[in-house]
Amino acid sequence: MADIDEIIDNFSLLDEWDDRYRYLIELGRELPPLAPEAHTDANKVQGCASQVWLDTSVRPNGAAGPILTFEGDSDAHIVRGLIAILFAMYSGRSAKDILSTDAIVLFEKMGLREHLTPQRSNGFRSMVERIRCDARAALATAA
Repeated sequence: MADIDEIIDNFSLLDEWDDRYRYLIELGRELPPLAPEAHTDANKVQGCASQVWLDTSVRPNGAAGPILTFEGDSDAHIVRGLIAILFAMYSGRSAKDILSTDAIVLFEKMGLREHLTPQRSNGFRSMVERIRCDARAALATAA
């Protein structure tokens, strides 16, 4: 999977929104499949118009705080692409880093907000909030 800087660079090279949508869908296709047993109500992200599942793994990392990794899936191609962007930003990072990184600013900087439906934008915000909630919980457990 591409890292977030590569995604931003690639996105900026595409002038037409149709090309950006295709790239977003391609990013979603590159997501590793989520195990069928992870498609649970506990992993389901509330507030998304599409079906979205987010499975979070936490591992301790001493004084630096816990590291979170994510796996996810959606029944919508565009949403899988949004998940891939979030994972490029957040997966494998410390809970503290996750909480100090504003995905919404990046979302707007990439021009996604004005080109996605309000439901998709709200769903993106719900996914971000779920990731941040998991990071807060991991920090609280580690303390």
